[in-house]
Amino acid sequence: MSDGRKIIHIDMDAFYASIEQRDHPELKGKPVAVGHADLRGVVAAASYEARRYGVRSAMSSVKAKKLCPELIFVEGRMEVYKGVSARIHEIFHDYTDIVEPISLDEAFLDVSENKKHIELAVDIAREIKQRIRSELNLVASAGVSYNKFLAKVASDYRKPDGLCTIHPERAEEFISTLPIESFWGVGSVTARKMHLLGIHTGKDLRACSLEMLIRQFGKTGQLYYDFARGIDLRPVEAERIRKSIGCEHTLEKDITLKSSVIIELYHVARELVVRLERKEFKGMTLTLKVKFHDFSQITRSRTSSRLLYKLEDILPMAKQLLSEVDYEQHPIRLLGLSVSNPKDEQQERVPEWVQLELEFEK
Repeated sequence: MSDGRKIIHIDMDAFYASIEQRDHPELKGKPVAVGHADLRGVVAAASYEARRYGVRSAMSSVKAKKLCPELIFVEGRMEVYKGVSARIHEIFHDYTDIVEPISLDEAFLDVSENKKHIELAVDIAREIKQRIRSELNLVASAGVSYNKFLAKVASDYRKPDGLCTIHPERAEEFISTLPIESFWGVGSVTARKMHLLGIHTGKDLRACSLEMLIRQFGKTGQLYYDFARGIDLRPVEAERIRKSIGCEHTLEKDITLKSSVIIELYHVARELVVRLERKEFKGMTLTLKVKFHDFSQITRSRTSSRLLYKLEDILPMAKQLLSEVDYEQHPIRLLGLSVSNPKDEQQERVPEWVQLELEFEK
């Protein structure tokens, strides 16, 4: 089962909110949400004090305030968060250069051969946690195992300020009792489907045949089959290939009028083109994201025969995707567009689930 690798997953605890509490001592110990407090606002991050009330990221500010009337909103400072993230990565690179960033506050490290010749990966993880605390006055959780899946699960296991190691000989037992919601890549929709199939734990998942999982979940079924057996051969990749560029607009008010929706779609497409040009990114697939007034959302995608980076190509395709969406009886709250599937990607890769960096709108 184990191939001898030593993988660490580091996940900063309530990263954005913790930075705000660190930099503003009067917020320490209080429920804090990073984001906008207005009627159209969304929580980008929540402190652990706020999470105790049920406040979560991506929740509407109105709902968050109802759950926690004492909630304190602070405006996000993305440049500050990026700067702190860079310092954290400097600490990582003191131990290994095989670092795979997942987001500003999360990364994998392969320490099988490390710069300090420390034998046990758990000792490296403990030292990194201590340095983050002493040098940056922040708290991180760490997971240690022989592959990325188990290291990721381990880092979530004892949050906050957790440190968990899953040894190869304990992996099967650990996975057996793991709730299916804790499996990497299983979101709420997939979890509901698995529950209907009688899959509630890792043990249930291991009892499923590969054929059944592929039939129910497509190619991702192979991933679930492997994870249930503690198998994850994906390497920690120091250089991550950009997979997509996107942007989205939360509207000032919910809209259903076709002309208004088209105008908003045009503005989103124009911003997307600017971002594509700035990042020198071109892709073959366009995805439309629509979030409705009740916070339900859908996506529609289409792949082009030509590279997408010009407004004259993106906008007509976006309109076609929008024509597939029924919004006359479902007012639209948010519109988003993204371009993915870069042509120079040489081979199909196993899907990865990554935390996306939220850009705070002015």
